[in-house]
Amino acid sequence: MNAKPDKQFRQTTNKNTTVLIVVFILLLVLLAILLFTCRQQKLSTGNKYKHDSTLNAMQIPAVKPADQIIEHTGYTLCFVPKYEQASWVAYVLRGNQLQAAHFDRTNQFMTDPLAKPHSADDEDYEASGYDRGHLASAEDMSWSATTMAESFYYSNMSPQVPAFNRGVWKRLEELVRYWSSAYDSIYVVTGPVLTDGLPTIGHDNVAVPQFYYKVILEYNPQGVRGIGFVLPNQASAATLKSFAVSIDSVEHLTGLDFFPKLPDDVEGKVESNLDVNDWLWTRKRARQAQ
Repeated sequence: MNAKPDKQFRQTTNKNTTVLIVVFILLLVLLAILLFTCRQQKLSTGNKYKHDSTLNAMQIPAVKPADQIIEHTGYTLCFVPKYEQASWVAYVLRGNQLQAAHFDRTNQFMTDPLAKPHSADDEDYEASGYDRGHLASAEDMSWSATTMAESFYYSNMSPQVPAFNRGVWKRLEELVRYWSSAYDSIYVVTGPVLTDGLPTIGHDNVAVPQFYYKVILEYNPQGVRGIGFVLPNQASAATLKSFAVSIDSVEHLTGLDFFPKLPDDVEGKVESNLDVNDWLWTRKRARQAQ
């Protein structure tokens, strides 16, 4: 007498179990898709071809009405036709950006189509004895194919003594990249010290600077700190610490106002103080501090 209801019960139970299994599988699939999408978005964060507007406002030095400001994907610069190069190049360097992707050097130097009336070219540097020294380094711009390519614009180049470019300047670039990972992100402004009477190279009379600078700002909820560097355009085996100076001193040397968007009290304190011991100079010390 009970066989038929039992059979119907089993069929109903099996059907419900099947539905639950299908729903469970669909939920797993949806969860997997969601996790994959989030992961891809996270990985691609460093490859967005645009500046963060807040960071961009913070990183740009004070601009004068006559300044020729050029914005590329990964950096902004102030081009000075008189010297055929930038007086400053500014950008945010994020550690996670550099870790997310790495594009190889193109080594394809190009005139900058945005520089007016024109930027330097291959002939200016040919047989000059000087390297085409990056201001914003190619390695700093390695987080996308576009930023890597644009790092080779001649507006981002300056005539550097080969032993300087491949020696102490390279060491400083490597230190700055290390800081971008150690501190998550930093603001970088770099360039030549441009003055009248500098020697020139090439048919475009590209000025050969005697000094170069970098200023670094770390800005986070825990506080703000900054440091500057001034290096002569020559070979050197000296420690990078020996070239460290206050940001104020770099401003006096260049006539630039690097971080005008900082509150005045913060700007005054950060730019006038220099404590080399407040920065990580070796990976060993970084591990000890963790």
